[in-house]
Amino acid sequence: MRTDRNHASAIGALASVGLTRVRQRTSDRVYEELAAAIRDLRILPGASLSETDLAEQLHVSRTPLREAIARLVDSGLVSVVPHVGTRVELIRLESVEQARFVRESLETAAFAAACEKPERDVAPLRELLARQADACEARDLAAFFAADEALHERIFVLSGYQTAWQIMQPIKMHLDRLRRLSLPEPETVRGLITEHTAIVDALEAGDSEGGRAYIRAHARRVLEYGPVLRAKHPGYFGA
Repeated sequence: MRTDRNHASAIGALASVGLTRVRQRTSDRVYEELAAAIRDLRILPGASLSETDLAEQLHVSRTPLREAIARLVDSGLVSVVPHVGTRVELIRLESVEQARFVRESLETAAFAAACEKPERDVAPLRELLARQADACEARDLAAFFAADEALHERIFVLSGYQTAWQIMQPIKMHLDRLRRLSLPEPETVRGLITEHTAIVDALEAGDSEGGRAYIRAHARRVLEYGPVLRAKHPGYFGA
């Protein structure tokens, strides 16, 4: 993966938004696609954003595009510098740590609430573990990340606090980019599956204390590989 932020490859393929027929504001769909592309590293940290190019790729006019970019600025994913242009923010470990704290706090609470439920159907979680293993074997990082996210979301669903998961998403974007950057390492992916399995086992057993300990360790992985990834990809990180 190149670290030249001005190179055209800093922006990957984007899905057309303007040609889809869904009952949702165009600016919302543009925001969701750009936020997902930034999170998934299809748009790299530090990349310059051209309104002309984005409007052409997304098949939208400038107005909804500018509304979406304003929301990305508000969420700290993009910055607009007068007379310079619009750029994707670099990954900052301080922002990652803030997001890690929020995620860990909410997910441990959700896990405890899920353990209190008299019936805990973990079959969907087992299926997601199988999907992760298949994605790891196929080296399909996008599929693995999607199954990873779905597993954590399912814990919130089981707890009855799915809204907390949704509220957390804008904050978690900073953490997600670092998580996504770590996935090319096979050992990292296998380690995540092992930790996910331990969390699901604890949930099935109703082991609130043990499961929350697993989640805390799982969430704090970034404290270990954040500095390593910054040394490996210095062009993606800010001070």
